[in-house]
Amino acid sequence: MTPADLDRRAELTVWPKRAPGRAAQGRPFATLREALAVAVQAIETEDAQPWIITEAGDILSPRWIRANSLPHALQ
Repeated sequence: MTPADLDRRAELTVWPKRAPGRAAQGRPFATLREALAVAVQAIETEDAQPWIITEAGDILSPRWIRANSLPHALQ
């Protein structure tokens, strides 16, 4: 992933962490940067598992999002 990817489109799906079998709807974002900010907020304020699919087709897991959610990583 390159810094330019942060300015490309992405889709975020937030799954409830403790509710297996429930459906979740993806939400499009104009940039990966925006999707990451919402995903980090969901992790911090909810019992949630966010997954992101980038415009390039990369799938970012909750573990990846947590590991790369330091402020300097999103700039």
